[in-house]
Amino acid sequence: MSERTPSPRPQRPDRDPDDDGDVTISKVLRNVLIWVGILVSLIMVGMLMMNTQKQEWPLTYNEYMQVVKEGRVQYARVTKSQLNDFEFHGTLREPITIQRDNRTVEVTNFKTKLGVVDSSTEALWREHAISWSYEDGDSPWWVSVLSFLPWILLLGVFLLITRRMQMGGANKNIFSFGKSKARMIGEGKTNVTFSDVAGADEAKEELREIIEFLRDPTKFTRLGGKIPKGVLLLGPPGTGKTLLARAVAGEAAVPFFSISGADFVEMFVGVGASRVRDLFEQAKKHAPCIVFIDEIDAVGRHRGAGLGGGHDEREQTLNQLLVEMDGFEQNSGTIIIAATNRADVLDPALLRPGRFDRQVVVDPPDVNGRHGILKVHTRKVPTAKDVNLEVLAKGTPGMSGADLANLVNEAALLAARRNSNEVTMFDFENAKDKVMMGVERKSMVMSEREKETTAYHEIGHALAGKLLPNSDPVHKVTIIPRGRALGVTSYLPNEEMHTMSRDQLTTRLITLLAGRAAEKVVFGHLNTGASNDLERATMIARRMVCEFGMSDVIGPVRYASRHDEVFLGREITQPADHSEETARAIDSEIRRLIIDAERAAEELMRENIDLLHSCSKALIEREILDASELDVLISGGSLPSIVKDVEAFRSRIAKESERVAPAPTPPQPTIPPDAMPGPSPA
Repeated sequence: MSERTPSPRPQRPDRDPDDDGDVTISKVLRNVLIWVGILVSLIMVGMLMMNTQKQEWPLTYNEYMQVVKEGRVQYARVTKSQLNDFEFHGTLREPITIQRDNRTVEVTNFKTKLGVVDSSTEALWREHAISWSYEDGDSPWWVSVLSFLPWILLLGVFLLITRRMQMGGANKNIFSFGKSKARMIGEGKTNVTFSDVAGADEAKEELREIIEFLRDPTKFTRLGGKIPKGVLLLGPPGTGKTLLARAVAGEAAVPFFSISGADFVEMFVGVGASRVRDLFEQAKKHAPCIVFIDEIDAVGRHRGAGLGGGHDEREQTLNQLLVEMDGFEQNSGTIIIAATNRADVLDPALLRPGRFDRQVVVDPPDVNGRHGILKVHTRKVPTAKDVNLEVLAKGTPGMSGADLANLVNEAALLAARRNSNEVTMFDFENAKDKVMMGVERKSMVMSEREKETTAYHEIGHALAGKLLPNSDPVHKVTIIPRGRALGVTSYLPNEEMHTMSRDQLTTRLITLLAGRAAEKVVFGHLNTGASNDLERATMIARRMVCEFGMSDVIGPVRYASRHDEVFLGREITQPADHSEETARAIDSEIRRLIIDAERAAEELMRENIDLLHSCSKALIEREILDASELDVLISGGSLPSIVKDVEAFRSRIAKESERVAPAPTPPQPTIPPDAMPGPSPA
């Protein structure tokens, strides 16, 4: 499967997909600014009113009598509180200096507590020319307001937070745990269409029919047919299941709800079932519509398959999902599309007709599908004339759409690293090797002995692939370390194979063991470099004996592996499907197949010992041999000599590239200094 980044569609002038988000953000900012303004205003008013009061210093009664008798007091305000005591607020004609808290202060306004004010007190004030007035001692109204200001602010902040949580829909409400997290995608909100999908024609046709069901249901129901309720997309990771769902959202003219299976399950019991109910209630309001549940295995896992009790919350969510999809009440006009790469763990009740009526398998693409995917991904990549997408499609068997997208991206990055204006076939080949085998380990230093051993090992694989009739054609052999491998032999199948014969599997065993056989024939010893070959050969031999019935001793009986069961509880309770004698016979047959293949590989290497030496010598010198160069060597020819000092050759090419400026037009691809250490093959 594949996708590209198309040019954005022109939006209708009366509708903007981002308007809702912008309006919500503007409302939030406006509310926040309003509350901040109110808060700042209240604080400023309070500070202003507090500043209107002059600072008064308290004086003792003796100090009060002293300043009065000295005639320093000019004016006074006498306030009476509810306790019938008086307070004298005086203003001095000139400031005086007093000691307060171990420091000297100047006092102009003061206050003093007076127990009682009678005629003798007033006579004293008249005698010393003091003018006074009586005022009510109760606090003014704004003082009461300021006392309640903190509580008003706390209440305002609480209301602001509550309203903020309730904005943007029910999903953001602090009290709405049970609300669905599904996002509704309207028309024109996604730019992915079926034209951006390649390599899954059958799945596209199934989903196109689903869209037609919703657009014109009478076309299919006039003959008594019923609209499917659910479509389950099955396939390995990276094959494009979610991409197909995005294409459906881009093509359908009905509301499209998207949610992940993990969004249903929470730490609170009962939340998942409540979210399922809310999702289908929203779907009923917008019917006809499509609901897409990605990674449904997170919530649809088989019930009662573990050790002990199951996960009650997950099982409650699954039960509610089963009821909503096909329960007592019928949901008409709502089609469920789900995707998973773990169909083996889903509950059987979820897979039955009436819930998921159709199961669409999205397998890795074949050679034609890979070719189409590469076309989609290279639409906006400037490719050179030597790029052959058919060769790339044949050389990437088993790759998914995501792998091919990564391959094209890596090729573009490699070309950009070389400052090239186009992506060449050399970049694609390097990107394929990098994706399939790992990064080239240029810093790894191999001894001459180890390099020679690796060369004979890889030429052993290559000769077996070239000389055996049922083997895949050899594409390239190299001893440049990549990833965890010291050398690699790659093959390029002529056609996509879905079944294999016994002779083809036996040939593959011989080819896998030919590298080990070449080392044994030439050097007379074995090393650890063939561990991966032995692992793959053992796996093939075991499947030939236990699964494919290709053993004359065991016969046409399938003995399943105990590792096939995905649930631990079922694996423990699974009885043994064969006896100990049969197990010994299986082990004996696997050993016989591998030993016979190794003997055939050794015999093949001894018969072609001269080719083994000549090809290994050429590989040591060049480090890379392609199929055409191998054909020249096998036919008895010789390859032209190459520059011995490869490092000097590379540095000279780099200096010449820096000295000679490239022509402005037309743009030519830059030749990498390590593209080929020697001239091209004849």
